[in-house]
Amino acid sequence: MNYKTITLKRGKDSSLRRFHPWVFSGAILRADEGIEEGEFVRLLTENGDFIAVGQAQIGSITVRVLSFEDIKIDKNFWRERLASALQVRISIGLADNPQNNTYRLVHGEGDNLPGLVVDCYGQTAVMQAHSVGIHVCRNEIAEALVEVMGERIKHVYYKSETTLPYKAELGQENGFIYGGSDENIAIENGLKFRVDWLRGQKTGFFVDQRENRSLLEQYSKGRSVLNMFCYTGGFSVYAMRGGAHLVHSVDSSAKAIELTNKNVAMNFPDDQRHAAFCDDAFKFLDSNENKYDLIILDPPAFAKHRGALHNALKGYTRLNARGFESIKKGGIMFTFSCSQVVTKDNFRNAVFTAAAQAGRKVRILHQLHQPADHPINIYHPEGEYLKGLVLYVE
Repeated sequence: MNYKTITLKRGKDSSLRRFHPWVFSGAILRADEGIEEGEFVRLLTENGDFIAVGQAQIGSITVRVLSFEDIKIDKNFWRERLASALQVRISIGLADNPQNNTYRLVHGEGDNLPGLVVDCYGQTAVMQAHSVGIHVCRNEIAEALVEVMGERIKHVYYKSETTLPYKAELGQENGFIYGGSDENIAIENGLKFRVDWLRGQKTGFFVDQRENRSLLEQYSKGRSVLNMFCYTGGFSVYAMRGGAHLVHSVDSSAKAIELTNKNVAMNFPDDQRHAAFCDDAFKFLDSNENKYDLIILDPPAFAKHRGALHNALKGYTRLNARGFESIKKGGIMFTFSCSQVVTKDNFRNAVFTAAAQAGRKVRILHQLHQPADHPINIYHPEGEYLKGLVLYVE
């Protein structure tokens, strides 16, 4: 291999010895000239010993590690890693399940493929790059993906326009890089959803809430449900199947409301229990106190970097306080944070503060997290991003 090399400072290889997949800029002693962003590099100790192979990038994370073995990264490598990821999804009963053709196949560092996300919706795989290195290899990865998935996948849609570093100036546009289809109906636990991978958030659907939606279904019978930040209406559809008395979906995006209405109608045509409202969350809660006995608070990430943590925690406290103030006595509240920099303790403390501010007695019924198809690499605890609580409010 003729990969260029990056040499680390003395003692800065300790995290790599523990198989952490990131190298930060402050750890670098020297690097070969002319290393371009996305290029494969070999990482060496100060003494010249090999540690890992990865992809170089600009920023605080300077290298994302792909292998701790001194190997060439080629199509065989991608094929082996993708096959391993598929095997995990087969073993947990998600792949090849006729009642569920919606799942995450690749979850970045959790599947030892830093910077790569692949979500499957029926026979379409939506591939997303979070690094220039993955973008450079996108076609080779797509070819390996189709080979590994066989008849399961016939189309690969590449959706990285908003996830690649904007300073890279790659001019990336979303689109199919293999096959092509207008079919965008996915099945999750027997329910149907339209997936907007063209304009939607993430890969078009929040796959990570699948198990939490199923839990909500169990609590919905006979309740009046408010689904805040509804996006595609996933929680709303599950609540209706669970026997909710009424379900109201709220989002500030008119497109989200339109998609929610379509998803509800597809599963429960002409069902008068549901109504959707395009409104600000706080305004809606202010004008609808003591109306609901099951409230879902699943906002977008309030903090995408550590510098925003303080304001994010204030935001979670304020939002949950309004939820506690609004919910009926004996109500159930599902509340979430999908901000990676917000720890479980951070989030729990914010919700605790909110309960105290609202003066409500609150019990924790469940502590929620991301599902098994969003695995956490044991050497990369930063991969644990989704936190949730199910609360009983007196």
